[in-house]
Amino acid sequence: MESLLCMASTVEKPNLLYVHGDDNKFRKWRFLSNNSTVSIYWSPFLVWGVEKSTEHSYNTVFLDSIDKRWGSELKDIDILIMSIGHWFLHPALYYYDNSLFGCHYHENCTETGFYDSFQRALKTTFEEIIRRHTEKDLILLLTTFSPAHFEGEWDKLGSCSRTLPYKRSEQQVKEAGKRSGEKVSIEVLDVTELSLLRPDGHPGPYMHPFPFENGVRVQNDCVHWCLPGPIDTWNQILLDIISKRSKYSRR
Repeated sequence: MESLLCMASTVEKPNLLYVHGDDNKFRKWRFLSNNSTVSIYWSPFLVWGVEKSTEHSYNTVFLDSIDKRWGSELKDIDILIMSIGHWFLHPALYYYDNSLFGCHYHENCTETGFYDSFQRALKTTFEEIIRRHTEKDLILLLTTFSPAHFEGEWDKLGSCSRTLPYKRSEQQVKEAGKRSGEKVSIEVLDVTELSLLRPDGHPGPYMHPFPFENGVRVQNDCVHWCLPGPIDTWNQILLDIISKRSKYSRR
């Protein structure tokens, strides 16, 4: 989102309309010159969920109900970009139809794994969006999974010290497809391969202000991305998709 705002701000400085939540996880900006609004919603599961805390070391996720924090504004959204995935790797209890469906890395219940719970969350989300969005067109873009680049275990001082991208022959991924409803166009913004080839784009030890000052090896951030960096390319692809869609809708 920060990369997208930086690009848009080269044309006009946006007005910050709304800030809410821990670490300002819910924000909204207004661009007056073209009458557009950009919002960010923190929703790590898309469906409703209670995040892990100091009291509970696991997430509680309800796979059959979308997150109302963004779902309540769905009727006003023209372009919806979803970027999720990593939170489904954490320990969790999953509920479906008011019953415990399964779990991930949690004792005394059936292990569902990453793909099953992730697929159910996406299915619930897509179907609810298609059901609600019947009055006007909506472009829905699902950003594919952005892989981490830890060399070693992330919680055992694994690092990402590469300074150059991978060669294409070093890493490979599978492709995804697309789907649509009558008023909703669902497309995939495929950033997985672009991300996979960029182990050099993470903050690494520089998630800390002065990582080497005490001579102690610190934990690396090999999940999030530096700016400027690979995310700028994702947004260039995104803006190209939006531009082509806008031209098509005017015909």
